[in-house]
Amino acid sequence: MHFDDFAREQLPGLVRFAAVLTGDPELAQDLVQEALVRAHTQWARITGADRPDLYLRKMVVNGHLSWRRRWYQRAVRSVADPTWFREPRTADPAGRIADGAQLKELLAGLSRSQQAAIVLRFYEDRDDHEIASVLGCAVGTVRSHISRGLSVLRVRLGAEMEVA
Repeated sequence: MHFDDFAREQLPGLVRFAAVLTGDPELAQDLVQEALVRAHTQWARITGADRPDLYLRKMVVNGHLSWRRRWYQRAVRSVADPTWFREPRTADPAGRIADGAQLKELLAGLSRSQQAAIVLRFYEDRDDHEIASVLGCAVGTVRSHISRGLSVLRVRLGAEMEVA
């Protein structure tokens, strides 16, 4: 497959994936753009991979992890009214979680590896082996990241539900 066709086919899904992973649509576009630029220069090697689509997601995850390591780009955004997070927005808890700002807050409380594993599992619907390939770790580690991440989310959501 030619790079242009592959990139055109993968672009919408990659940007959505990166947006959920980062919680920032602009950063997501930057990460995908950087990944595609790097992929273009390495296209002959990438097409030899078993799953070029997963390889590209791995590049996005690595870009996200690298960006997060740069201390000078971190930004803490304060909220004018912290009680905003305590007030239910809809009667359905799933609807509250789907809200982008709240999802970003929830994922921010997880380690980067847990964030990536949970987004790959529940947003991208990837299996353990695919996630392990993207994260460059063992399948057991993937399961551990997801289990621990979900535990943290359950505690945080439980605390929010008690306050509300």
